[in-house]
Amino acid sequence: MRHIYSCPLRWSDMDAFGHVNNVVFLRYLEEARIDFMFRLAPGDGSPSFSGGSVVARHEIDYVRPLVHRHAPVTIESWVTKIGAASLTIAYEIKDPEVTYVRAATVVVPFDLEAQRPRRISAEERSYLEEYMDDGMTAAA
Repeated sequence: MRHIYSCPLRWSDMDAFGHVNNVVFLRYLEEARIDFMFRLAPGDGSPSFSGGSVVARHEIDYVRPLVHRHAPVTIESWVTKIGAASLTIAYEIKDPEVTYVRAATVVVPFDLEAQRPRRISAEERSYLEEYMDDGMTAAA
């Protein structure tokens, strides 16, 4: 299963060449990742992912330029790897017929009080496993 996020484009996202700037795609990925990871935490008082997480790595393949328009772009997210204390989320930023970006992010759950990484809880692992799809990785 994949998480689907509808991401609006902003006029300020464009660069001098009239397409979405490469740095802005990191913001799009962040919006989709936060929407995905925090769906579990606040809903039923679950502490999952509410303690914090940090990005350990981003990898992005820019496939096609995306020009500004009023319609949002779709970001599909899924999990490609779950370790003891990290996970990898893959993404595609796309329209039905066109893929603009393929990316992956390594995320480490983080204990904000102790200021150190922590292990993935059983509840978090169960949630993440619903989105596991290692047959198609976004970025190498």
